[in-house]
Amino acid sequence: MELRTLGYFVAVAEELHFGRAAARLQMTQPPLSRAIKRLETDLGCELLRRSAAGVALTPAGTLLLDEARTLLARADQVRARVSAAAGAATLTVGTLADSAEEFGTRLAAAYRRRHPGVRVRIREADLTDPTTGLRAGLADVALTREPFDTVGIATRVLRSDPLGAVLRTDDPLAGRGSLRVDDLADRRWFQFPDGTDPVWRAFWTGPPDGPRREGPVVRTVHECLQSILWNGTVGMAPLHHALPEGLTAVPLVDLPPSRLVIAWNSGDTRPLVRSFVQIALAAYRSARSSDLP
Repeated sequence: MELRTLGYFVAVAEELHFGRAAARLQMTQPPLSRAIKRLETDLGCELLRRSAAGVALTPAGTLLLDEARTLLARADQVRARVSAAAGAATLTVGTLADSAEEFGTRLAAAYRRRHPGVRVRIREADLTDPTTGLRAGLADVALTREPFDTVGIATRVLRSDPLGAVLRTDDPLAGRGSLRVDDLADRRWFQFPDGTDPVWRAFWTGPPDGPRREGPVVRTVHECLQSILWNGTVGMAPLHHALPEGLTAVPLVDLPPSRLVIAWNSGDTRPLVRSFVQIALAAYRSARSSDLP
């Protein structure tokens, strides 16, 4: 048995769906199915029962899932100890505004347990660089938001959040149940500096070839919120974000959601980076499950 194949099995066993597991592993479904078949042949027993209703674990599969998780965790510990013996390893995590707060203690604790000898450095980027320094080599992995130019960058979606227009609470539109972008056509809207990623800029402030909105140029979330408080500018933010006193968010019903993602340079195969991605995805699934009634 190879560790990689055990990792494939764990993904299918946790998702109970070959398509979702393949997407999680960033591979196509046929080679994943073949790998699981080879594993079953190697062990001489059926691990997953496939039916029209979906995928279910057999008793042997349930046992292997527990053992595989233990083996994979042990392998990660061995890698961490070897890395520590070679010298203190450092991982730089880029964040966009408050993206690092999305998981907080859960993610930090999980990573410390897996890699106790690794020093993690947090690099917070401003709103002009949604890659948080990945392209410039200033970050190894990023917690950020799409959309942005992803050429050369791999991403996995952690969560999709509906957007709201951020207004002063005394704004005439603040009491509405929902808004459309056209309702704000005559409002001042924040702008990003020249040189900002055009895909990112178009999502938050409108396409560069469209009508030019008037408004202050901002680089940080704090600057944006302050311009709303002081000048009545309109901003946008995921609806679940906490806002300062005096501001409120009204759902924007005609905009796509903002996707929180984990991102890394697609050619980066370092174990610490791959491990951080896997731990972040697991922390997200755990947070999502704990929110269920």
